[in-house]
Amino acid sequence: MPIVQFVPFSSLVQPTLWHKLTDLKIDVLKLSDAALPITASYSIGRSVHDRETGQEIALPCNLSVGSESFEHDHKPPHGSVSATGTLKNYNTIEEFKAADKTALFNQEAQDVWNNIIKTRDTSQLSRFLLITFADLKKYKYYYWFAFPAFVSKPAWEIGEEGWRKASEEFELSSIHAQLRGQSSPLPYFLIKKDASGGVSIAPLESYEEFYASTSPEAQTIGFVDPSADPNNPGWPLRNLLAYLRALYPATTSTLRILRWKDSEVPSTPNASWKSQVGTLKVGDAAPIDPALGRPTAVGWEKNPQGKLGPRVADLAPMMDPTRLAAQAVDLNLKLMRWRILPALDLDKISSTRCLLLGAGTLGCYVSRALMGWGVRTITFVDSGKVSFSNPVRQPLFEFADCLDGGKPKAECAAASLKKIFPGINSSGHTLAIPMPGHPIPPSPASLAQAKADVAKLEKLIDEHDVVFLLMDSRESRWLPTVIGAAKGKASLIIIVLNAALGFDTYLVMRHGARASSLSTGADGKPHQRLGCYYCNDIVAPADSLTDRTLDQMCTVTRPGIAPIAAATAVELLASLLQHPEGLYSPAPPTTTAAAGAALDSDQEGINSVLGLVPHQLRGFLNQFRTMPLVGAAYDRCTGCSETVLKAYETEGFSMLLKAFNDAKYLETLTGLDKLFQEGEDALNAVDWHEEGDEDDF
Repeated sequence: MPIVQFVPFSSLVQPTLWHKLTDLKIDVLKLSDAALPITASYSIGRSVHDRETGQEIALPCNLSVGSESFEHDHKPPHGSVSATGTLKNYNTIEEFKAADKTALFNQEAQDVWNNIIKTRDTSQLSRFLLITFADLKKYKYYYWFAFPAFVSKPAWEIGEEGWRKASEEFELSSIHAQLRGQSSPLPYFLIKKDASGGVSIAPLESYEEFYASTSPEAQTIGFVDPSADPNNPGWPLRNLLAYLRALYPATTSTLRILRWKDSEVPSTPNASWKSQVGTLKVGDAAPIDPALGRPTAVGWEKNPQGKLGPRVADLAPMMDPTRLAAQAVDLNLKLMRWRILPALDLDKISSTRCLLLGAGTLGCYVSRALMGWGVRTITFVDSGKVSFSNPVRQPLFEFADCLDGGKPKAECAAASLKKIFPGINSSGHTLAIPMPGHPIPPSPASLAQAKADVAKLEKLIDEHDVVFLLMDSRESRWLPTVIGAAKGKASLIIIVLNAALGFDTYLVMRHGARASSLSTGADGKPHQRLGCYYCNDIVAPADSLTDRTLDQMCTVTRPGIAPIAAATAVELLASLLQHPEGLYSPAPPTTTAAAGAALDSDQEGINSVLGLVPHQLRGFLNQFRTMPLVGAAYDRCTGCSETVLKAYETEGFSMLLKAFNDAKYLETLTGLDKLFQEGEDALNAVDWHEEGDEDDF
């Protein structure tokens, strides 16, 4: 009699599996090569009709895996059954190639055998192994499947009648209805006829009870056959036969096998049932003795060249470039968490909405650094246009942006970010920020425009979490400082970061929280009250732009200052966002020794995952030195004092208008004028006495 030939499984890998593996590798597995449980599914064998020859062409015996394969409670598609397996992903291609594949295969085969002997669980009979290496930079995935199946010695033989139509022996519609009525699909099942000619089925695990009073000749074993080949059954039958011979050797040397290949009832009278039945015999060999160990197993999948070897899936050519970029841009950040910063909260940074007031040199470099940290929402505000002096110093602009009078800086910068990464949510707004010392013309149109500008700035600040002050002048920072500080009582606390440049010096600082919002930290200590940009300056902001020479009007700096300051400001934000106290995080000590000790201590309460969170950083490029400072809040500050903030909240635009038009208003409001007078009075009260005569000089 002919020896039974089995059609091996052919892996069908959906691209979604590689996308899911990429996410797992980056966010969960990292450097771990621990084995993962995985599921797959297979269905009845299918064929296609060749119109030219009129023949039926059998499709491969597919076992399909996709992103759902990592879901433990995933249910297979209609008409399919599940298979369980193991995925082992390696960190390098060298490890993948050098893996002890024999040991891995034998372990998987042993697991199948143990389930047969110890638990009689049939859900593990079609178990598989998948080893992989994911080259995440090139989007190439190397993989190799194994489907362990036990070898029968001697081989099984098919009876003289071969495989014949099952509809000639069974009422297949009844079997179909009973299979559909199961709570979960049965990959293997028992069949018997009752006295009236009816058919009943049961799970394979019920073999002894179900066939207790049934002769071997009346017993039929069914399985969902993924093979469409009319002469050769699918791979799952191999382990099914090994299961029966190991557990029930006395009654299984000859078996009637039903190859179930009908997921649907034939829809037309001319259509016929596809399922087949046949009789298999194993010869006179001794039954399998579980005490002697498991039989030999085979099952590594061959590659497209017909040789034993791995396959390669190259997703790069078929992926949307935008999606490729979206997965790749944050790769560096996620790799940081593998070895260096496992506690880094990247979602907190990426979800932070940043408003950049100023789209010049600082604004360009700050935006690029924010993108490097994964920030996805960046908004520019600027009143200028791109000039011919900008592109060499401001990396978001190019020569073409300067033509025809220049493009609006804010909108142009936002468009440039989208060219760099289409997934960024960037926008630009041309807006002139009203400033103290720059009176608003009394015409109704000018007042209306100033009021609209203030309202728009307030709305933009409301819609963002962080405001970067990156403007050229001191007075232009006053209004956003006041608005940002006033949010201290609202549910949304705004972080304000300041960056200012000198010729070869820079200042980067975070504004402290509003005094009325301070309470106690997680350690029970009162929040530290830190100052804003204006707290260390007892001079109210005034006009610094009028009657200035060209070098005084332009920010003349060494070329390296701006990117250093911009990067420092963004890194300060990242550290601040990672601190559990956020905006209220205390400033570290300013002495080098104390700061070093604090950085090494976990009990100071001043460190974030990224280290210290300073209040101010003053850099001196001529000395290549950066000095951390702490500036206390000042109760007469023109930017963040409660006097100014309450006046703004009470009077609104009318208060701001006074500050714009009256150079003395803020000094009077905060009491700085009295402080000046007290200083003058103290100087005048001193009786100055000079020793010696003029001839002594």
